[in-house]
Amino acid sequence: MSHGHTLGVRPSYAVTEELTAADAEVRQRCAAGGLLAAGAATGDRVAFTATAGANLLCAVLGALRVGVVPVLTHAGLLDAERAELFDDADPLLVVDDAALDQLLRGPATELAVAPLARPMHYTSGTTGRAKGVWSGVLDEAEAAALLAEEVELWQFDARDVHLVCSPLYHSVSVRWAGATLLSGGTVVLQGPFDAARTLANIAELRPTTTFMVPAHLQRCFALPELPDLGAFRLVAHAGSPCPEPLKRAAADAFGADVLWEFYGSTEGQFTACSSPEWFEHPGTVGRARPGRSLATDDDGTVWCEAPRHARFEYWRDAERTAQAWRPSINPDAHGEFTVGDLGRLDADGYLYLDGRRDDLIITGGVNVYPAEVERVLGDLPGLAEVAVFGVEDERWGQRVCAAVVGRVDAAAVQAFARDHLAPHKRPKDVRVVDELPVTATGKLRRNVLAEQLFGPGA
Repeated sequence: MSHGHTLGVRPSYAVTEELTAADAEVRQRCAAGGLLAAGAATGDRVAFTATAGANLLCAVLGALRVGVVPVLTHAGLLDAERAELFDDADPLLVVDDAALDQLLRGPATELAVAPLARPMHYTSGTTGRAKGVWSGVLDEAEAAALLAEEVELWQFDARDVHLVCSPLYHSVSVRWAGATLLSGGTVVLQGPFDAARTLANIAELRPTTTFMVPAHLQRCFALPELPDLGAFRLVAHAGSPCPEPLKRAAADAFGADVLWEFYGSTEGQFTACSSPEWFEHPGTVGRARPGRSLATDDDGTVWCEAPRHARFEYWRDAERTAQAWRPSINPDAHGEFTVGDLGRLDADGYLYLDGRRDDLIITGGVNVYPAEVERVLGDLPGLAEVAVFGVEDERWGQRVCAAVVGRVDAAAVQAFARDHLAPHKRPKDVRVVDELPVTATGKLRRNVLAEQLFGPGA
């Protein structure tokens, strides 16, 4: 078990695992006891680089149930990228596979009924600097309310078998898997998403719930034959816009009453929407989740009034935290927060998104901020200017592209990206141009690059 900022081994991935609530409870108690024995205390951060699987999930949940906050980062990050985040998070421990094995042999300890915090995930901003989303440590009443909100909305119970399709560093994966286990259900973990393996697990293990990004659905439906999907009672998608033909195909395949959509972010959750509601209000992402309310400013900025158990701040960034929150008239709420998305509400309270966070690219359900990629590529010798943008992509939703100016070629840019950026951040297409499009005041017109370089509709 490494102290400070020593990085663990790069994670590998396990085969499909079934984790029951009873087995998970034993592992959680031991992992939490191991953390406490290693000196962790309430409010400490502990970073995990261990293999994504049942043991990691149990360690994360065990930590949360004694008030220790796991720091979860994208598994594809390069060592330098991850080290930058760990320098910011300042974790007490960095847990790799060997350290995780030690934790699971720790002395079993008592756990709170519900997680006392949310994991700390990193999300980038328009500055290109990743920021930790920090919920602090909740009291037991707030913790119970946070868990109950998720369980009651999605009706998790002991009969559920939840299939994890997204990586464990995604906030929804821990949230839904944890809620299932704490409701007495079973969780199936299957490593990196593979459509054929997913369909085989559906056929064999008969899961009742799952979450997929639209790219996952697209890959499953591209295979020649689907298994019997009749065991599902809940299939939800989010993370990127879902094309209408794919939405309708998924509703036909799983059942309109089974397929749901929600809109949220690492910071917090906004809406939920059943397919019948969507068919009556095409294009919506739904109405406010129970216990929340939505509003939009004159400029279209979407705000969500959140209960106290849903509070967050940006780790050690008071200025950005202040920008994300404003007071609400409800004294029982923590306030209203925004992640900068633009939208509109109809007369029935259904939200329609007009744009994602400034310049955000969502590729395969993963957020990529151009400013972060541009900051890294800007160090390439010979490169004078760079603009990173998204282009619509049938498989990924969007793919990352770059326009560059300078004494460089596309191959050099991509080679530099391979050395300095995680795979999901690397431009898939690079175009060398004479100049970048700008406004009269010199501001980059990022929104026109896709059409200029890849044609109408790109």
